[in-house]
Amino acid sequence: MTLSDRVRKVIRNIPDFPKPGIQFKDISTLLKEPDLMDEVVDWVCTGWASEETMDDTQVDVIVGLDARGFLFGAPAAMSFGFPFVMCRKAGKLPGETIGHSYALEYGEATIELQADAFPKGSQIQIVDDLLATGGTVEAAIHLCRALGGEVVECVFVTELGFLDGRARLEALGVSVRSLVTY
Repeated sequence: MTLSDRVRKVIRNIPDFPKPGIQFKDISTLLKEPDLMDEVVDWVCTGWASEETMDDTQVDVIVGLDARGFLFGAPAAMSFGFPFVMCRKAGKLPGETIGHSYALEYGEATIELQADAFPKGSQIQIVDDLLATGGTVEAAIHLCRALGGEVVECVFVTELGFLDGRARLEALGVSVRSLVTY
């Protein structure tokens, strides 16, 4: 059984959460499987991180999205000795920050990065648990670019393919990778 199949089997579907009509993909069940989580964290690094290619890596910094992106991005960064940067909801980061607002189906949201999050020219991988419409990730890409970073890849454990978030991000010239697509 492939890693994708095993992760799909473990992730629990919660109907009508957080509101009627939503089929919530609950990763808390994955977090209860340490060996499988370890494989998922390794998968996050697939394509750029191995003992043989560390000198040629395309990634300098991993940016995780608030909050479940922290669960996959931080361990991946620590495994390979890369900095991990938190992209958080407005007002949650100390020090000087820059923000980007984006539309939601029910209003607007803002995410932020610390102004000194990474050096200009950094090659960035953005990590989150779920790709839906892509609005939050698109905002994160804009923030990374505003700080002089280059987003080379966005990685997701799960993707809701029917919402077309992938196309939105690829239109920005960013590679997208997902482990499980619904």
